[in-house]
Amino acid sequence: MRIDILTVLPEMIEGSLNCSILKRAKDKGLAEIHVHNLRDYTTNKWRRVDDYPFGGEAGMVIQIEPVDRAVSTLKAERDYDEVIYTSPDGELFDQPMANRLSLRQNLIILCGHYKGIDYRIREHLITREISVGNYVLTGGELAAAIIADATVRLLPGVIGDEQSALSDSFQDGLLAPPVYTRPADYKGWTVPDVLLSGHERNIQEWRLQQAHERTERLRPELFKN
Repeated sequence: MRIDILTVLPEMIEGSLNCSILKRAKDKGLAEIHVHNLRDYTTNKWRRVDDYPFGGEAGMVIQIEPVDRAVSTLKAERDYDEVIYTSPDGELFDQPMANRLSLRQNLIILCGHYKGIDYRIREHLITREISVGNYVLTGGELAAAIIADATVRLLPGVIGDEQSALSDSFQDGLLAPPVYTRPADYKGWTVPDVLLSGHERNIQEWRLQQAHERTERLRPELFKN
């Protein structure tokens, strides 16, 4: 898988893409993640990529030219399955979407910034808009990192124990059950007996029951679905 991220603040995202599971995926050759500075694609001699919006509204808007040049340059090199824009009014990102994106080969993610982007970009260049939550961030860089992390970790071979990813929260529409480790008794706080029993069927039944109970109590909107 290859992910190309277009941003005006590459330093805001590069660190998070070069550690932990994402670094492991890149080191294994299972994923490529490239960060591109939009300022490298402008013809403005001051490297500006934003301007005032028509109509006089407050704030600055990312211009269409550098985005079009960047997307066109990348598309000339390979085919892309999606050109994603991180936007507060996009489709809400969730685990099923991460699963679907992990099956793609090449993705472009355009990070929103300032007051937004020239709407013609959304009309003619973007294939999918994604939001990571009902709140506003300084820019789409953190959202792009979230999308990349949630997607790449699902690629076969990235996580040593692939069953671990399959049992994560939201993978089956439920929150994950509680987990415990040694010691079994700490200050009188004990681990549930069933987890120490070695009875695999009883353990799996307990985990499923706990997942249902926690989801219904903590995230009732998920439980209804």
